[in-house]
Amino acid sequence: MARLTQQAMAASLKKLLAQKSLDKITVKEIADDCGVKRQTFYYHFQDIYDLLEWTFIQEGEQFIDRERICDTWQDVYLEVLLYIEKNKDFTLNAYNSEGRQHLEHYLQQIVRDLIAQFLEGMEGSEKILLEDKSFICDFYKFGLVGILLEWIGRGMKEDPEVIAGRLNKLLKRHIEKDFQILESH
Repeated sequence: MARLTQQAMAASLKKLLAQKSLDKITVKEIADDCGVKRQTFYYHFQDIYDLLEWTFIQEGEQFIDRERICDTWQDVYLEVLLYIEKNKDFTLNAYNSEGRQHLEHYLQQIVRDLIAQFLEGMEGSEKILLEDKSFICDFYKFGLVGILLEWIGRGMKEDPEVIAGRLNKLLKRHIEKDFQILESH
C-alpha cells in the first residue's frame, strides 16, 4: 500500500511538473492531486525534493537492467535520451529549478551504472584494478552527463539518435584503449 501511495504522489508530481516549475509546486498541491493528506506526504517523504529524487530513481531502474547485454550500452543511453525527450516538460521544469541537483544526481547514477555494466562485460576487465574501473566510470560519467545536461539546457532540439550515434563511435574505441593502457601497468 505504501508503494502505491508513493507512486501516486510521484505521478502527481510529474503531472504538476509538466505544467510549472518545481519551485512553484507545493506539498498541498501534490497531496490534493493524488487524494491524500499532507501528513501522508510527510510520512513518505521529507520534502518535494525527496519525492523528486525518489521519482527519478524509480523511473531510472528501467534503464539499468542487470540482465542486459553489456555491449549495447549505447542503446540504453539512447533510451535515456528518449525518456528525457518524452518527459520534456517534466525534465525542463526540474532542470530549471532549485531541484536541478536531483536531476543531475539521477543522471550521474544511471550513466555511471551503465558504464560500469559495460566495463564489466569487456574482455580483460577482471585484470583491471577496482579503483581504475571506478576512475574510468567517473570520467565517462561526467562527460556523458555533461552532454545530457547541455542537451537539456538547449531545449532538447538535437535528435537523440544522432547524439547516441556520435557517442557510440567515440566512446567504444576510447574505453577499449583505456583498458589496454591500464592492463599494461
